[in-house]
Amino acid sequence: MPKTAVVALGGNAITRSKESGTHAEQAANARRMARAVCGLRDAGWNVVLVHGNGPQVGNLAIQQEEAAGIVPAQPLFSTSAMSQGQLGSLLTLALLTEGRGRLTGVVSVVTHVLVEPDDPAFATPTKPVGPFFTEEQAGELAARRGWVVARDGDRGHRRVVASPRPVGIVEIDAIRALIDQHMIVVAGGGGGIPVIAGDPGLEGIDAVIDKDLTAQRIASSVNAEALVLVTDTEKVHLDFGRPDQRAITEMSVDEAVKHLEDGQFPEGSMGPKVRAAIRFLREGGTTAVITTAERAGPSLDSGEDRADDTVGTRIVGARG
Repeated sequence: MPKTAVVALGGNAITRSKESGTHAEQAANARRMARAVCGLRDAGWNVVLVHGNGPQVGNLAIQQEEAAGIVPAQPLFSTSAMSQGQLGSLLTLALLTEGRGRLTGVVSVVTHVLVEPDDPAFATPTKPVGPFFTEEQAGELAARRGWVVARDGDRGHRRVVASPRPVGIVEIDAIRALIDQHMIVVAGGGGGIPVIAGDPGLEGIDAVIDKDLTAQRIASSVNAEALVLVTDTEKVHLDFGRPDQRAITEMSVDEAVKHLEDGQFPEGSMGPKVRAAIRFLREGGTTAVITTAERAGPSLDSGEDRADDTVGTRIVGARG
């Protein structure tokens, strides 16, 4: 029986730093991601691919607002659905191209994710979306459009929106059925379309859910053995940015908790990924990996002959 890996891919991996986000750029980046996923499939894994949408959903929201005088603007949860379709198609085509003759099939599932309407995240927006602006531009846009803006690293300011915690996956039974058919499943795109339980049924709510947390929720719900959190850093580091920084090849979940509590993994960078990994392992998962797309496959190999310069960081259950 093939094991299942849930792979979380950031929206920034599809629209990369210093790119404008043209279709050609995004398609080329999707092909790179598809090669890594096909490598996992060749190694015998069933794969569920979850992607982020921070740059893309923010860009779509701007397009909605700019054209509001011609056609009605759609709410943020609708632009999340739009980005899910756009990026799901992009990744599906890339996977079918890279996996020609080797894949049973690829299915992209429009995925709704339940959140709680009283989640504290709605009062404190933190999720960056869309392009970068100068401080002056960001201040002007905030005043004119009612945005909340914040500095995002060294590249400038961005709009930030609410990012509530995912509590359930509406389409999880369909995702399980597709895994059983050995399909590569693209699901939970952009963290999923956020919905709440209302009087008439499910209702969309404006937010963008963290894709790493949604990937963890899916992975735990389908009893996946592995959770792979793809980033642009080959390994997780302790004391990152200091002269004595050191890379971690493997740590236990208990060690990860201690390092997190010690402030080693800031919320604006590695924190959410390490948190998702911890939650996955504590809910029954076997291995979580944080690394680049190219190192994902080798990092899942637990053999003693793994070379440290070809793998990322593995987080495993408490060592006996």
